Amino acid sequence: MSDPLDKATSKAPPTLGEGCVRRYDPDALGDEDGTDFPDAAELWRQLQEQQERPPGQE
Repeated sequence: MSDPLDKATSKAPPTLGEGCVRRYDPDALGDEDGTDFPDAAELWRQLQEQQERPPGQE
């Protein structure tokens, strides 16, 4: 076991592209990778409302 990453308990998912356009392969991601976020739309709505309010009206 000469590679220290062989001892790791988790591994990054496969990626596509190189350099600035490198990203995780969407076909390789699943629920165990933490890609499921059902409340994302609600969080986005709340953040947008906070940005639209003038300071002091929270």
